[in-house]
Amino acid sequence: MTVALLLLLGLGLLEAEGRCFLNRTQEHCVCYSLSQESASSIIQCLPATVVEFWGGDLERYIDLPISDPDPSIIETLNSLLVRKILFGDLLVPEILLARVLRFLSYTQVEELVFENCVFEGRGNWDEMDGQRLPVLSLSFHNVTSAPLTSRQQDLSHLSSWLGTLQDLVITSSHLTSLPCALGRVFRALRSLDIAQNSLGDESLMPAFCEGAFPQLRLLSLHRNNLTSYHKVCESLRLLSELQDLDLSQNKLLADPSSSCQWPVSLRIFNLSNTGLVEVLTPLPPSLEVLDMSCNHLHTVDLSLSNLKKLFLSQNVLQAVPSIQNYPLLDTLHLENNSITELPWDELKFLEHLRDVAVAGNPFNCSCSGAGVLQALAGGGHLGQGWPQAYTCVSPPRYQGWTVQEVPVSAMQCNRAAVIAPLCVVLVLLGVAGL
Repeated sequence: MTVALLLLLGLGLLEAEGRCFLNRTQEHCVCYSLSQESASSIIQCLPATVVEFWGGDLERYIDLPISDPDPSIIETLNSLLVRKILFGDLLVPEILLARVLRFLSYTQVEELVFENCVFEGRGNWDEMDGQRLPVLSLSFHNVTSAPLTSRQQDLSHLSSWLGTLQDLVITSSHLTSLPCALGRVFRALRSLDIAQNSLGDESLMPAFCEGAFPQLRLLSLHRNNLTSYHKVCESLRLLSELQDLDLSQNKLLADPSSSCQWPVSLRIFNLSNTGLVEVLTPLPPSLEVLDMSCNHLHTVDLSLSNLKKLFLSQNVLQAVPSIQNYPLLDTLHLENNSITELPWDELKFLEHLRDVAVAGNPFNCSCSGAGVLQALAGGGHLGQGWPQAYTCVSPPRYQGWTVQEVPVSAMQCNRAAVIAPLCVVLVLLGVAGL
């Protein structure tokens, strides 16, 4: 039993002293710098569903012979509770990894994570031909390996497994390209996170070629080297199942004449912090969430009948977009713009509106201006920041006050409505006295 566990989880075996620590409440076991002497502490991890191994150099185990386990060991491996394994701060010889991965087919491990790892050499992946693994989620964060463009043969050997993978994460790993062949292998992939890499406009078209990622629902390209709004759109137009797209923190230059159509299936679109000065249309009519915060927008003129959440904080808007164009809106964030008043005539008819955030704007605290905000706060609709971050800039008598402090009453806000009837009464009394 111990031998089988060391083969399955032994990527943590190191020269330095270390041991494993089990948190029974969270069913989480963490092992640090295991040695031959302390490796028996892996037994503590038997009740855990999550096991982590941190630290070390595995080159000393590169010649470790690994053979197929006998039926009794297979039965034991299949009974283990572990569902997630994380390897961190490791130098990993690929030839050893290729051997050990085969043992995952006898377990119920669903998630495999590599963090701060260096993959060295080339594995003998032909042993994985036709091999299926239970792993559905595979993550690499801050890893170094041979370029993916030279991995076509490796991909073909791994295709039986990768063709069933559902979630793939490759972040902060200096990724510059994805070969077309890679996307075609991932036939069942639903989520692809390739944020914080070095992907440019020219590398996207080959990556999302015909037949690549046919089931992809979520794609994160957050913080890459993308610069052309039009080219990105053109590159992703074949993703017919895409529902959630994150392009945030890319400095996009937009061509107003562009008529590129984003996938009509898109429901969630994050364009925050992309340097855009205008909202380019068309946008998919099915959009439910649109985030364009932290840009340079002066106006927003859209009509999206299915939109539920609109984020426009930290722009240069001087007025609230025409809210009647979003009849299903339940969330509206407009913090840190140049908005002085909210349009109560439109807001009061939005029956779904629940979350409004407009802190950090230069509010005109006239009766109508302050009254709308106080009414929203009274209904529990104003989010974080109320009342301290809601400050009056005008009129002069309320400058520096919080909006909450401004007195709002029928007498103060509509003096004409009070004075006119009073004048009528006085006139009648005067006539009666005659």
